[in-house]
Amino acid sequence: MGPVNWLAVFLAAALAVAVGLVWNGPLFRTGRQLLPGNAQRGNYMLVGFVFLISAIMLGHNFARIGAETLAAKPWLYFMQTGGIALAFVIPSVWLTHLRNGAEPMRRVIDCLFWLVAYLAMGLVFWVLS
Repeated sequence: MGPVNWLAVFLAAALAVAVGLVWNGPLFRTGRQLLPGNAQRGNYMLVGFVFLISAIMLGHNFARIGAETLAAKPWLYFMQTGGIALAFVIPSVWLTHLRNGAEPMRRVIDCLFWLVAYLAMGLVFWVLS
C-alpha cells in the first residue's frame, strides 16, 4: 500500500462542497441550501465533514490500488469514484427520496449531484497523482 495523498483528500472534499453549493444554488436555482436549516457555519462544517470522510475513504482506496497501477490505468480514478456513487450513494439517496415522497425530478437532480461530486473528487485525485 502506498501513502495516502492527504492534500488530494482535503482538496477533494472541498471541491465536493463547492460543487454542492453551486449545484443547489445558481445551477438549478432550487432555492434549497446544501443542508436544510439556517445557513449557520456548523451546517457547512457538517457537510464538509461528510465529504471529508468520503474523501479519506477514497484516498485510502487509491493508496491500496497503488501509484503504478493508477499511472498505467488513470480511468480507475473515475471508475472507483463513479462506481461508489452509482452502487452505494445514489441508491441510498433515491430510496430515501422515494420514501419521503419527493417528486421524480428532485430525485434525479439530487442523485446526479452525488455522481458529479464523486467524479469531481476522482478528478482531484487524478490531477494530484
